[in-house]
Amino acid sequence: MKAAVIPGPGLEWELREVPTPTPGPGQVLIKVHASGICFNDVLATQGVLPFPAVSPAITGHEPVGEVVAVGAGVTSREVGDRVGTTWVQAGCGRCAYCKLDLPVTGQTALNCTAPVVTGFTVPGGHAEYVVAAAAATVLLPDGLAYEHAAPVMCAGYTAWSALRQADPQPGERVAVLGIGAVGHLALQFAKACGHDTVAVTHSPDKHALARELGADEVVGTGAELAEAGGADVVLAVGSSYRAASDSLLGLRPDGRLVLTGFDNSQGFDLAPNPMQPFFTQRHRIIGSTHNGLPYLREALDLVAGGAVTPKVEVHEPSEAAKAVSRVAAGDVRFRAVLRF
Repeated sequence: MKAAVIPGPGLEWELREVPTPTPGPGQVLIKVHASGICFNDVLATQGVLPFPAVSPAITGHEPVGEVVAVGAGVTSREVGDRVGTTWVQAGCGRCAYCKLDLPVTGQTALNCTAPVVTGFTVPGGHAEYVVAAAAATVLLPDGLAYEHAAPVMCAGYTAWSALRQADPQPGERVAVLGIGAVGHLALQFAKACGHDTVAVTHSPDKHALARELGADEVVGTGAELAEAGGADVVLAVGSSYRAASDSLLGLRPDGRLVLTGFDNSQGFDLAPNPMQPFFTQRHRIIGSTHNGLPYLREALDLVAGGAVTPKVEVHEPSEAAKAVSRVAAGDVRFRAVLRF
């Protein structure tokens, strides 16, 4: 099969012929039709995240496609099912974290001692075929295009989980900080739920796009957010903790700031505000990741129903190196997808 392979840390991706995998017990073999390129794929290539512990190194944790074979014991999936698989497939089942018996979520990846992580500890979806645990797959809604389903498997899952974690109430205002792959979906999800929405972005070239995506207001800083009336919820879905800290200036009393991404250059700080100290506002800072498959199914249904539409750039496998380079440079509006 053809696969986009990373020859080594810092090296350009290559399209190679590699052996087609075979599903084991409890697994399915998926003929990949589309696979989204997440910025974490870039970070793994650059060595900021651990380089994939598989050989050849095939990343990709947004694969969607069709089940073409099932392993022994699989009853929940059949040949012909349209499915996607998740970033975290399973925990080890034996470590202290797994003994807490929590659902498999993004939390599992960074607490389990030996998690099964698509594209990092097992081969990912930037290939014609990928093997996944049947329990780590979700059925795609009928009629949902593969190119639009792929970004939901990580970016959409992240955005919707963050919004649900914030638990915005009717009439509350939601701000989205960072209008990128995750943010452009978070903005649409918030609008689809009936909330007044604000886009917070330092990029003037994204202002018109943000309004097209449903933003009622577009601002550049936390101070500007405050001047625009503030927000009850800020979804900080970008990679700047400095910007997330700054956004607290525009968070209304009893508001919630949800951190979903990570900043590998600095930590998160509470910006000094002597007139309105953090504790007097009863603000909450909430961490959020992929928070469980029910949220992923909800996100897929919203996209399938037309309430939310991922904006994608579709690339052929031969263009994988070009596509990841555009993702690394921040030139994609808003998700690069490989079509197999």
